[in-house]
Amino acid sequence: MARDLEPLFAPRSVAIVGASDDPAKWGNWLGRGALRGEHRRPVYMVNRNGGTILDRPAYASLHDLPDAPELVVIAVPAAAFEQAVDDALAVGARALVGITAGLGELGPEAQARERALVERVRAAGAMLLGPNCLGVFDATSDLGLASNEFPPGSIGLISQSGNLALELGILARAADMGFSRFASVGNQADLDLAELVASFAAHEGTELIAVYAEDFSDGRAFVDAAAAASTPVILLTVGRSDASIRAAVSHTGALVSDISVVEAACRSAGAHLVSTPGEMIDLAQALLRARPLAGPRVAVIGDGGGHGAIACDVAATAGLELPLLSQELAGRLAASLPHTAATRNPVDLAGGGEQDFFSYARVARAVLESGEVDAVLLTGYFGGYSQYSDEFAGQEADVAREVARAAEESGRPLVAQTMYADSPTAAVLRAGSVPVYSSIESAVAVLAALLPRPPAPGSPELPAQRPLPELDGYFGARALLEAAGIEFVAARSVPAGGDVEAAAGELGYPVVVKALGTLHKSDVGGVVVGIAGPDELRAAVADLRRRLDPPGFSVERMAPVHEGLELIVGAGRDPRFGPVAAVGLGGIYTEIFGDVAVGLAPLDVAEAERMLYSLRGAPLMAGARGRPPCDVRAAAEAAVALSRVAASHPGIAEIEINPLLVTPDGAVALDARVIEIDGTNAG
Repeated sequence: MARDLEPLFAPRSVAIVGASDDPAKWGNWLGRGALRGEHRRPVYMVNRNGGTILDRPAYASLHDLPDAPELVVIAVPAAAFEQAVDDALAVGARALVGITAGLGELGPEAQARERALVERVRAAGAMLLGPNCLGVFDATSDLGLASNEFPPGSIGLISQSGNLALELGILARAADMGFSRFASVGNQADLDLAELVASFAAHEGTELIAVYAEDFSDGRAFVDAAAAASTPVILLTVGRSDASIRAAVSHTGALVSDISVVEAACRSAGAHLVSTPGEMIDLAQALLRARPLAGPRVAVIGDGGGHGAIACDVAATAGLELPLLSQELAGRLAASLPHTAATRNPVDLAGGGEQDFFSYARVARAVLESGEVDAVLLTGYFGGYSQYSDEFAGQEADVAREVARAAEESGRPLVAQTMYADSPTAAVLRAGSVPVYSSIESAVAVLAALLPRPPAPGSPELPAQRPLPELDGYFGARALLEAAGIEFVAARSVPAGGDVEAAAGELGYPVVVKALGTLHKSDVGGVVVGIAGPDELRAAVADLRRRLDPPGFSVERMAPVHEGLELIVGAGRDPRFGPVAAVGLGGIYTEIFGDVAVGLAPLDVAEAERMLYSLRGAPLMAGARGRPPCDVRAAAEAAVALSRVAASHPGIAEIEINPLLVTPDGAVALDARVIEIDGTNAG
């Protein structure tokens, strides 16, 4: 059952443990923030020295307070933190915020103490935010318990980094936006991302949820909470480089997931993934102020050719379409513009804006209402005329209101890029629900993000968990996957001194011989293909014995590799998101191509096909140079079967078919390997 988080965001009373008169200390910042909401609730200062703090009486202990505080904020040294928590629980606190650092982020022993502390908190029916966090804020309840003030607005912010949250506050204020609620999760010892996302989604004042995370705790719970949210969710995370992962680990003790796994999680969650704080606020502005696009058709409007031409190039690169406007529409536009104007897309006013400011509004309305495009990008100088005179400023503001009205009445989004994004005119556009950006690439990126998105399915349901049977090397891995319905090329297992010629005779030439006992057989020359007869077979086996001294051989029927495409199908286990599956171009060049798509396991056929078609090499499956198309459905079904094996056996760390040969007639596995959690290899 979901916990009620109102004691954290709208408490009846607040106590600051570690309150201070020293303006350089957390206890002072928190105390001053708490007192700004004193008209809504009692605020108690707690400091072991007593006296007076911020002109209020200070109590030496929580036990000395006249009433039990519903929310207790703790900013004391790490050595005193556990006692402060126990005191808060003893007096009946319902919610605690742990500012204190130097706890669970320090290693296993500290994490064990932190877990024990959380057990006491939950047993008392309370909740803990943090520790090692910046605090909490709620604009709707006048609660400001953080080191800095946040601008009020409609964005719910959840952040694992305090300083990043402060930067997002600065960026949001510059874009005339702000926050409904803010929670700094820190170590996520108790309250985690998923629980907060679910709570924010139910909060009446929150229209969008922005999340910065380094450690997802329960990743699948986060996916399900985001998928269930009625408000958009934007995620900013790390993991694109080894250096960022090192930074996150040193910061919060985070266990960082590979960015490809996070991308897969965001698809399942329906969340928007961004890579910088600026991108987060840019996208938030668009999602809050603009309608979604019905399709990819965009018209570019500007007063000057340079911005328009560059905007077209950037838009095309982003996958947007720039249709040629009809002759009828172009003629109507040309009738009120200079004869040098361009009117087919991009639309260049060619000085018309300087002659008549309202030409911007007329052109924007005509294009938006034409039905020929799904959105308009207004780019260039608009917003700069106001610098010349007060009269121009007034007229430009009126035009901005007309432009915003045209977008509203047409039902189609208009996004503006201007060299003067901090001008009064830009503020008028934003007030009229027109997103405004200083760079063309930002404006285009949000337009692309406003394109229709598929439904968010949430995380796939995990099958019943089963113990992994004992696997006998390569043939054990094959047997596990064959039992799941995956077809393998016919093979015979031959011991080191066995009769390989008899095995080849049973299968029929040509054959393949593999030296068993090593995972990456091709890398060490342990696979010989296309063996046409007994003489070649004897020579190949003698060479393998001399070089590798394998414990045995696999003799396999030669597959028709020239008729199809080699793929890799695999699955692994992410520490936060659980089993994940991957498909990609396979064979011996897998690492070189790096063409891989990832999804949460177990896959269904639709998701597996989507992943296959997302590969850069997907056109090869459609048929190349006159070859018939491959059976993509068969490849998808093999990926689904493998993903279910991985998802149902927690003892599997990695499982892989490489290659999976996909032909016009189906898919057949040519090799397999399994790595167990304990490090045992089978393949």
